[in-house]
Amino acid sequence: MTEFQNAEQQLSKFRLRVAAAGLFVFVCFGLIGLRFLYLQVWHFSKYSLQADENRISVAPIVPNRGIITDRNGVVLAKNYSAYTLEITPSKINTTLDDEIDRIGTVIPVDARDRRRFKKLLEDSKNFESLPIRTRLTDEEVARFTAQRFRFPGVEVRARLFRQYPLGPTAAHVIGYIGRISQRDQERIDEASDQNDADTDHYDPRLDANNYKGTDYMGKIGVEQSYETELHGLTGFEEVEVTAGGRPVRTMSRTQATPGNNLVLSLDIGLQQVAEQAFAGKRGALVAIEPSTGDVLAFVSAPSFDPNSFVDGIDQQTWDSLNNSPDHPLLNRPLHGTYPPGSTYKPFMALAALTLHKRTPGWGFQDPGSYTFGGHTFRNDVRAGQGWVDMNRAIVVSNDTYFYMLAHDLGVNAMAGFMKPWGFGQITGIDINGEARGILPSTEWKKKAYRKPEQQRWYEGETISLGIGQGYNSFTILQLAHATATLANDGVVMKPHLVKEVENPISKAVRLTVRAPSDKISVKQADIDFVKRAMEGVVTNGTAVKIFRGAPYLSAGKTGTAQVYSLQGANYSGHATAEHLRDHALYIAFAPAEHPTIAIALIVENGGWGAESAGPIARRVLDYYLVDRLKPGAEAAAVAAAASATEGATAPVIGGSQSAVDAALPASVAAASPAFNPAAASAPVAASNAAAASPAVAGSSASSASALAASSASSAEAGSAASAAAPAAPVAPPSPAAMMLRALATPHAPILPVATEARETPRAGGNASNGQKETAPVSNAKEARKASPAPVPAPKPPKEPAPTAAIPRNNGKNLIQTLTPSGGIDE
Repeated sequence: MTEFQNAEQQLSKFRLRVAAAGLFVFVCFGLIGLRFLYLQVWHFSKYSLQADENRISVAPIVPNRGIITDRNGVVLAKNYSAYTLEITPSKINTTLDDEIDRIGTVIPVDARDRRRFKKLLEDSKNFESLPIRTRLTDEEVARFTAQRFRFPGVEVRARLFRQYPLGPTAAHVIGYIGRISQRDQERIDEASDQNDADTDHYDPRLDANNYKGTDYMGKIGVEQSYETELHGLTGFEEVEVTAGGRPVRTMSRTQATPGNNLVLSLDIGLQQVAEQAFAGKRGALVAIEPSTGDVLAFVSAPSFDPNSFVDGIDQQTWDSLNNSPDHPLLNRPLHGTYPPGSTYKPFMALAALTLHKRTPGWGFQDPGSYTFGGHTFRNDVRAGQGWVDMNRAIVVSNDTYFYMLAHDLGVNAMAGFMKPWGFGQITGIDINGEARGILPSTEWKKKAYRKPEQQRWYEGETISLGIGQGYNSFTILQLAHATATLANDGVVMKPHLVKEVENPISKAVRLTVRAPSDKISVKQADIDFVKRAMEGVVTNGTAVKIFRGAPYLSAGKTGTAQVYSLQGANYSGHATAEHLRDHALYIAFAPAEHPTIAIALIVENGGWGAESAGPIARRVLDYYLVDRLKPGAEAAAVAAAASATEGATAPVIGGSQSAVDAALPASVAAASPAFNPAAASAPVAASNAAAASPAVAGSSASSASALAASSASSAEAGSAASAAAPAAPVAPPSPAAMMLRALATPHAPILPVATEARETPRAGGNASNGQKETAPVSNAKEARKASPAPVPAPKPPKEPAPTAAIPRNNGKNLIQTLTPSGGIDE
């Protein structure tokens, strides 16, 4: 029997199924559509950005760091490009030591490279790329590239390097760059946050993103203090890449803006003459142009080679510098504080005239000593120096006169007068870490000590302040600044090391100091009187033998500062340990009528100021006022500096430095042989430099001879090399050397100074006169060692002598020491 199905019912079911399926499909397509809208419309920006980030790689373009030159265009810091071999520790498959051993089979890796790499590894993160070898030759690059597949996580990179062509010359001024440490990064981030908060004065150079891709920054000197100017603005490049990270094409590029160039106020010829004059000695010298505040020379002896710090200094080299008893890393003009000795007397005389405590004609018959409170303060000449008025007191450096003057003025009046001249004050020079020193006053002592009996000021402590001893403790920079202000008739110009900042693109120049900072209220007649007395020091006083025969008239003052208390004994320099001998000081300005240079210098443990410091001042002034002005002298100085120091170890990728050339200062781009090796004279051979050294040393103040001698490490090293050199054919001298010899004309000799030309008390029986002043300390531990025992309260009615030792900083001043990473540890 055939069963018939209901067609309408079947059709209805079919239609229902089709409708359900259609609804399902519709819902699915709706969900897909909604998802499409969600991805492509509502979150388009988000996912488009992610896609672009996967497709486009944004790489920072590190800007060229600004060039640093001296006032005459001699390049002191420049850039060059070279290849480095770098390891990313997180990407290697073996241990670091094994990987370095394997690399050593392809490219030489010496012990110094290993020590430097391990030091960098300690200060860096595991995922950062660190150089194991720098300055690879083309042959080494080709050899490693051929076997690169064997070394995952190791690659060759092209980088810009910093070079200091003149090496140790002016190293404490220029400073150096080093790798950015964690502490540096924190400072960058903090400065960036402050910059973001100040929307009205936002500076893109201070943004943390401006250091993307940058591995190095300034650590000390102008490299640090002008970091913002030198660094420039980082550029960015957008590159389309494959899924494997291989670049396909460059989509856009924002060029980096090179850093500004710095033109220092230094005269590098004068700097080298001064540094050579300090050969074998410890000390400091600052020379300033009085009318502008330009620092013409800034010497800290001994110095160091800043090139050692650029790639990261190894521990062995660091230890040799840091543990040296001569402290070459200490910036003596900036950080070192010393008693000024008799160089303080001209300012004491000016204080007496201004405060109406003395007239120029007031005088007395010198008894050879001054007694106060039962203590005798002795003059150098025991029998006295006859009739002494203010002029003669300065000329012959009479102590008795200034003992009496100090008592009449009082400590607070002296402090009030000396403060505007910059003593015990921050000068504001444009490098970091300046020490304040000590300008004693009753208020200072209350802050410096805790115990009431120590906080009390005793009249006996005032007496030795008059001759620049006692608690007086100033930097050589402060002493030079005060001397320059005196030479400038009381007009204060802020001392500065950077004269101009130049835009490398527009070549626009911006002066750093434009106008005077202040004008000290003193009578011109009083200043003129003190100046004439300082001229007398040179013409018939304690410095007469030093400047005999000089073709110019200068004004100066010798000074000697005691390092330890004599405690009643007689002083004998030759019988005293070298580190306990007196410091020798000298201040001067010249020409006397219209000064163009003012100097202050110290020779640590040098003995009498007229014997050790005076001849250095003569050489410096001779060069600046005489030799520098000879026809061709400046060109010879530039050529000598370039040929003596132009490094052969500065390879250039592709044989070109076009990116760096574009950033050259306008005054240097066409003419500076210190930057363009092809334009410079051939380097002077070591044998030539050694043979020339004895002849160079014979000239008292020849600019050319001093610069030639600077091509060796020192005059002494050159003489030793000359004596030890075997007889062999000598290469012909370079053009620079021939120019130097032609310019090396003899000067009137500097006669030896007899020991009777003294200016500070050396006799015994003067407990309060012999203030103990230790050499400048380089860290807080040494400062604590140098601090004296507490001063016991005196028994009335007698006043005690000043303390036998003076605390160098009393915990109030910042003492900074350099750290192996190249920074300053506060």
